[in-house]
Amino acid sequence: MIVSKLVGVHNVDAADMLSVYRSMVLIRSFEEQVRLLGQAGQAAGLVHLAAGQEAANVGVCSLLRRDDYIASHHRGHGHCLAKGLAPGPLLAEIIGHAGGVCGGRSGSMHIFDPENGNLGTNGIVGGGVPLAAGAALSARTRGTDQIAVAFFGDGALNQGLLHECMNMAAIWSLPVLFVCENNGFGEFTAIEDVTAGDDLKARGEVFGIPSCEVDGMDVLQVRAAVEPAVDRARAGDGPSFIICNTYRFGGHHVGDKQDYKNDEEARQWRERDPILRLAKQLSDMDIADEIAIAEIAKEVSEEVRLALVFARASAEPAANTLLEHLYA
Repeated sequence: MIVSKLVGVHNVDAADMLSVYRSMVLIRSFEEQVRLLGQAGQAAGLVHLAAGQEAANVGVCSLLRRDDYIASHHRGHGHCLAKGLAPGPLLAEIIGHAGGVCGGRSGSMHIFDPENGNLGTNGIVGGGVPLAAGAALSARTRGTDQIAVAFFGDGALNQGLLHECMNMAAIWSLPVLFVCENNGFGEFTAIEDVTAGDDLKARGEVFGIPSCEVDGMDVLQVRAAVEPAVDRARAGDGPSFIICNTYRFGGHHVGDKQDYKNDEEARQWRERDPILRLAKQLSDMDIADEIAIAEIAKEVSEEVRLALVFARASAEPAANTLLEHLYA
């Protein structure tokens, strides 16, 4: 293994970058396992994967503290893992077993992990945005320096709720980051068919919110944009809006044939795979060689294998617990 100090690149060191890389590889490997379970009918309902979007998931969450908040969306397994949830309880939750982080009750789209500040994945388009804004208001009211991040897809750019929350966050200087993971499609519809305006940043700028657009396939660029936004929020200087242009390698859900995608465009996006890109960057900066990269892949593969063993060994929720956890 080659490990050296990474100097002058977004204020991170070699150990930090190796952790970032490992987290991205874990998400990819985990999602591949979920895909297999979904195809086998062992994960109930529609399962939405984030393969291809790892740089945005990890680039943001790697700069947060455990007590900071995130609110996710239906494609949220990567956020859960990047924010600290162990793969075993997450996988058990997805297949509906009692060892899951929510006792096997939430499935894929309603995962809740308060120990890691995760307010939940969400099946409602833009549904996590007010949760993050509310958490930011709570932090400010309590006098802490916690911050919150709202993750949402490009489909939420046209939701009125997003603009209402941006307006309130701006006038109240809430410590919240609005992070759009723009993968180009809202379910099966291309963004250009349903979203007016050439400059998506303008949706934040109109409220006076510092806004930027970054290459969401490059974790270094994501972190470079997110770091000052985190610092501003923690210092009490209000919200930021960050658009991460990325791509989902899979369909809207596991069973989606993706007939609506252009094959050549998909091929070009795959050539920009964020994991392969970071591996090359680590090599170029003498942080990790091929042996180190292979070691990480091996470690992650074993971690996901053990997560599957844990998930399958866990029993299904008992029928007599059906009415538990319905009320606070």
